[in-house]
Amino acid sequence: MHFLAIEIGGTKLQVCAGTADGAIVARARFAVDRAGGGEGIRAQIIGALPDLIAKWSPRAIGVGYGGPVDWKTGRIKCSHHIAGWDNFPLGDWLREGTSLPVFVENDANVAALGEAVHGAGRDANPVLWVNSGSGVGGGLVVDGHIYHGAVPGEIEIGHIRLERDGTIVEDRCSGWAVDRAVRDAVKEDPQSVLAQLAAKSEPGARILAPAIAAGCPFADRILTGAMDELAFALSHAVQLLHPEMIVVGGGLGLIGEPLRARLAAALPRWVMDAFVPGPRIELAALGEDAVPVGALALCLASL
Repeated sequence: MHFLAIEIGGTKLQVCAGTADGAIVARARFAVDRAGGGEGIRAQIIGALPDLIAKWSPRAIGVGYGGPVDWKTGRIKCSHHIAGWDNFPLGDWLREGTSLPVFVENDANVAALGEAVHGAGRDANPVLWVNSGSGVGGGLVVDGHIYHGAVPGEIEIGHIRLERDGTIVEDRCSGWAVDRAVRDAVKEDPQSVLAQLAAKSEPGARILAPAIAAGCPFADRILTGAMDELAFALSHAVQLLHPEMIVVGGGLGLIGEPLRARLAAALPRWVMDAFVPGPRIELAALGEDAVPVGALALCLASL
């Protein structure tokens, strides 16, 4: 049995074919042209679908969309990145164009399902997913199903307030926030290991891991501080939702074990004693395939 999986993000579009057990067998990947807006992305999707449908005879289409979605109807609320998506009936549009069942979800929810069913969280329940990249998103999977709450609610970890002045998790824990902290540290000490690495590469979160490995105190301070802030936010989710595992992905997740270890060390400080040590913290296992693999799982769970 085959399905189609579509990932619609702010910078990339993936249209894949895959099996019911989460294996991707074909993929078309495109860079998103912001100037082309939603109409341009839809043209790319329509161009990729016929060959995949003809070759794989899919039973359904699952979509992970990078923004607020009414998952019951498949209607897009808006995009924070690309114009031309406001109130667009994506589910109906795809159904009319393909005559297939279509299931549309927020991309963080779909990635959460992928990691829970086929990735790092497949032996845990519930699984809380945190995606830290340009923004910070989240998803919760309970008994193999996405938890939604009332429409259009999602697990918006990135919008938990860290301060009453309106400072949210994304302001301190997103990839962009960490990139900014790295650039500031490079200016603070141009002779540091961090500055030396930044001179050879784009100064940002990606150089934190080698800088930490080289013993750079600036890199350690940045990553430890960001993970303490994220742990504080996640403690609220732990005390309300009690996930067995938290899976961390996105661009920051690529820092790897230094990030995971600092987050795991910080979380117990913010969780009430009865729940210490709290859930296991694991790095995402599916990489850039979290959304398409999750979209395949969405098809199987929804049919």
